[in-house]
Amino acid sequence: MRSVYLCGFMGCGKTTVGKLLAEKLGCRFYDMDEYIVEREKMKIPQIFAEKGERYFRETETAVIKELAASSGVIACGGGAMLKKENAAMAESANGIIVYIDVPFEKCYDRISGDSNRPIVMSNTKEELEFIYDSRAPIYRENSTITVSGDGSAEEIADRIIKEI
Repeated sequence: MRSVYLCGFMGCGKTTVGKLLAEKLGCRFYDMDEYIVEREKMKIPQIFAEKGERYFRETETAVIKELAASSGVIACGGGAMLKKENAAMAESANGIIVYIDVPFEKCYDRISGDSNRPIVMSNTKEELEFIYDSRAPIYRENSTITVSGDGSAEEIADRIIKEI
């Protein structure tokens, strides 16, 4: 089976959809952020505070390389597929990258005030929308397919299955 890497902005539903998708496909599910927390023995805000965002992004790249040897559904962190190198690594491991396209307002409603998201806690709504607007075209460019994030997690998972 090909691995399915889910990407998109924070709050687009990568983890929720990913768990359902893995269940429907009968494969393992990996949440990249949880994987990093276990690997680093630190929560993400602590990694950002003590080691910086650059270290975190380098760790995402290392984790994509580690998970490339596995097969399953991988919910990537919001910044993981912004690097062309990460997308190329995922695709070269016979992976398919799915961008879950959800409008900013819906994402913002889900992430607002989430203290486990350093980028959310250190930016205003307007700054987050700017980040969202700058990331969306990169997600599209670095993905194999784009699916609409409208509807329930089950509908989105079914949409992904149909596409892949």
